[in-house]
Amino acid sequence: MMGLYVMLNPHLQDDRVLMMEVKTEKEYLDIVARVIDQGPYDDTWESLTAYEVPEWFREARFGIFIHWGVYSVPAYSNEWYPREMYDSSSHVFHHHLKTYGAHKDFGYIDFIPMFRGEHFDPEAWGDLIAASGARYAVPVAEHHDGFQMYRSSLSRWNACEMGPQRDVVGELFMSFRKRGIITGLSSHRAEHWFFMEYARAVESGADCDNPDSLYFPSYRVDDIESVCTHPQPDEAYLQSWLARCAELVETYHPSLVYFDWWIEQEDFKPYLRKFLAYYYNRAFEWGIASVVTYKHDAAAFGSAVIDIERGQFADVRPFLWQTCTAIGRKSWGYIHDNEYKDSEEILQNLVDVVSKNGSLLLNIGPKSDGTITEEESSVLLDTGRWLARNGEAIYGARPWHFSGEGERKVVSGAFSDKQKPVYTERDIRYTIHRDKLYAIVLKRNRNGRYSLWHLRKADPKSGTVFFGIVRKVECLDDGKEYPFFSDADGLHIAGPGSTDPFPITFRITLA
Repeated sequence: MMGLYVMLNPHLQDDRVLMMEVKTEKEYLDIVARVIDQGPYDDTWESLTAYEVPEWFREARFGIFIHWGVYSVPAYSNEWYPREMYDSSSHVFHHHLKTYGAHKDFGYIDFIPMFRGEHFDPEAWGDLIAASGARYAVPVAEHHDGFQMYRSSLSRWNACEMGPQRDVVGELFMSFRKRGIITGLSSHRAEHWFFMEYARAVESGADCDNPDSLYFPSYRVDDIESVCTHPQPDEAYLQSWLARCAELVETYHPSLVYFDWWIEQEDFKPYLRKFLAYYYNRAFEWGIASVVTYKHDAAAFGSAVIDIERGQFADVRPFLWQTCTAIGRKSWGYIHDNEYKDSEEILQNLVDVVSKNGSLLLNIGPKSDGTITEEESSVLLDTGRWLARNGEAIYGARPWHFSGEGERKVVSGAFSDKQKPVYTERDIRYTIHRDKLYAIVLKRNRNGRYSLWHLRKADPKSGTVFFGIVRKVECLDDGKEYPFFSDADGLHIAGPGSTDPFPITFRITLA
């Protein structure tokens, strides 16, 4: 053993401390091997596909993602600043030269002392996220830049030893758990294998070969497209990746672990299987209902939850899935000129995703001083107020025969949020919860008149699917009952007139 350190215990409800053992990479790998050997899951896809998504994730439907790191200091372009600042073909490279000087004199690591987080208040963050109505929260533990936002014994490049000198993940976990928010964390460590490669082009590039450097290993590739084929990470890096993942699990006991892209590489597969078996076994041992999310078919279908970045499925799916997206359209992390989505767009997205059996993980990007932007705070508070009235159509919701109807067709796939979608009162999404059917209109009609095509009068000859008998229609805005009638063109509701920009929900009671 290397020794002990003191940390705030994220499982306690106050500021008591816990003496934690400082472990080496080998010790974490030994724990992984032992837990796999002793638990119900082994590291084969055959075993791991027996995994079942826990009920809490099915019920939650809405979570908050948090990208906060050193990249929030330059606050320029996006969270890929640490890579692009060294790429001479990028506008970020020239911005860095103009603003901070030569790269050899001011590199990415020189931003770390400027990353102070002097106004970081985990209690205030917890209050805001609770007010948003989110049921789970996922701070980024380590982004592509390799800087850890938690106390680590595997690298000195972490927020406890540098920058804010605080265990950000640990403090947030304590805050969230006090408020009943389920805790998760994300690892983007896989991409660090190549992420800082362009740093080799400057005079300080020798740091890329120093294992104690933040820039290590920084393997050079020709372009970002070739990243998907070479160079594959070596065994030492893969073992280091697994050990870092185990350190996070052993220290914080997360209920969800989010993986970004690039773990779908062939050489990562055995190590991903090991992590899944270890984490599911550990969670079983500790009584934690665990979830892992992944992208790009990194894991075998059914062994974890698929995540679609900044996109969604076009229609309902029989399996649970997640989309991660950001309030900021340009960047996941804070930048000075970010373009922020408004509350209407976020709520429309939430409703659309849930109607298709998905969950929305919505990202915020705090400033380097630890404050959350007014734009993002406003969206979170609007979302919470809407969920306070309409949450029964979202939390625990199940998909219906159809996810929805309307004039705008949603396209499946990632990165489809470049522009705000335009909806009309004909764009309706459906969910069910227990014995109630919910029709959520994405864009209100000022006169309060709505027609639901899928609930039209039954006619076997025309292939009608819905043969239910509607007994009552209520609006969740005010809890009042409203008149309706059904014919061949739909179920017609005479609801409340309103200029509110947010979706309107009707609770439909069937016979």
